[in-house]
Amino acid sequence: MSFVEVNDVAVSYENFPVLQHVNLEVAEGAFVTIVGSSGCGKSTFLRLLLSQEEPTAGSIRIAGVHLPPRPTPDRGIVFQRYSVFPHLTVTDNLILPLEFEHSAVFGRLFGSARQKLREQVETILQRIGLTDARHRYPAQLSGGMQQRLAIAQALLKRPRLLLLDEPFGALDPGIRRDMHELLLGLWQETGMTVFMVTHDIAEAFKLGTRLIVFDKMRHDPGNSSAAGATITYDLPLRRPTTFVDEFARTSISAAATLDASVSILSKDALTTPGVEQ
Repeated sequence: MSFVEVNDVAVSYENFPVLQHVNLEVAEGAFVTIVGSSGCGKSTFLRLLLSQEEPTAGSIRIAGVHLPPRPTPDRGIVFQRYSVFPHLTVTDNLILPLEFEHSAVFGRLFGSARQKLREQVETILQRIGLTDARHRYPAQLSGGMQQRLAIAQALLKRPRLLLLDEPFGALDPGIRRDMHELLLGLWQETGMTVFMVTHDIAEAFKLGTRLIVFDKMRHDPGNSSAAGATITYDLPLRRPTTFVDEFARTSISAAATLDASVSILSKDALTTPGVEQ
């Protein structure tokens, strides 16, 4: 049985089509990576899954139930920009949303109730490797650590569906590899279903169990705005693992070889008469 069902979904803004004829069925526990050109509706699709937007036409179901009109705790999201409170420590950033959930009137818990939340937060801090940074403020964290904090915020509610909108786009390559391992480990531990938008095709193949591509179907080449985007490719991928990462190692090796070749060619050009720089 499909966990996520998208049936002939379309989205238009003031008669301008963004998405159309989007159909998709995804099993629970899948890791779906989404690629496509800028502006083709990838982030719009994530907002639909979160209930931040409603489709103009069609329907979306999760576990056989139509999406509610507002976001719910069983759907978490992580953006490229770190959505953390700059005036709160790492621990307080994680405790605050839990306090609002358990104390809607006062927004604070005290005594044993607050201590129980602290224990829950300590567990997630240990899992994401931020235990030693628990008393730091976001400005005192590296980009990778801030993104770990944002992921921890999303995971605290134990979502069945995790939505990621280019979460690692602003990170250095080495930190991105670390975040890949962290995300894959958490995904394997929790069994949650993941939808992740990325512009990095290597990242999409490395992390996903399934790759979908959004693009416009242009019947009239002279009028690119005549149609919205839809799913043009839907590819099953191997199951990723945090322990065997030949794809990433091969990519890194190829990049290093290319860099070395460019360096050698540049040096040869500098010493070859008649070669313009």
